[in-house]
Amino acid sequence: MRSKYTIAVHLFFLRGEQILLIRRFNTGYEDGNYSVVAGHVDEGESVTRAAIREAKEEAAVSLEPADLQIVHVMNRKAEDERIDFFMTVRHWVGEVVNNEPHKCDQFLWTTFDDLPPNIIPYVRKGIENYQAGLFYSEFGW
Repeated sequence: MRSKYTIAVHLFFLRGEQILLIRRFNTGYEDGNYSVVAGHVDEGESVTRAAIREAKEEAAVSLEPADLQIVHVMNRKAEDERIDFFMTVRHWVGEVVNNEPHKCDQFLWTTFDDLPPNIIPYVRKGIENYQAGLFYSEFGW
């Protein structure tokens, strides 16, 4: 039987030496822990289009396809099997703001050297793999 993977995008918004983290709130999944702007790819939607949509929904900014660079891909086993695309974003239009305060209670710009301890483990691994220049990894298998 063929696998049916859930596909997600994770955006590393970068500003100088800083990365944007968001603290999950009231979602029922990893609440109180930090992640990045992220979301699932909808049926009939490309990875790029999903990233652009999630940036608008969560951070209220507009992106163009050229603003996105895939820097890491993770094959992850959680409650199901997943493919996570991690992308850097260095240019956007608009001001980054918390556009979903009912799902996120903090936006935090921090340096890679000062990451909080409570980052969702696979997201932390994605950040570390990006910093190490690793394009592909497996997590949770």
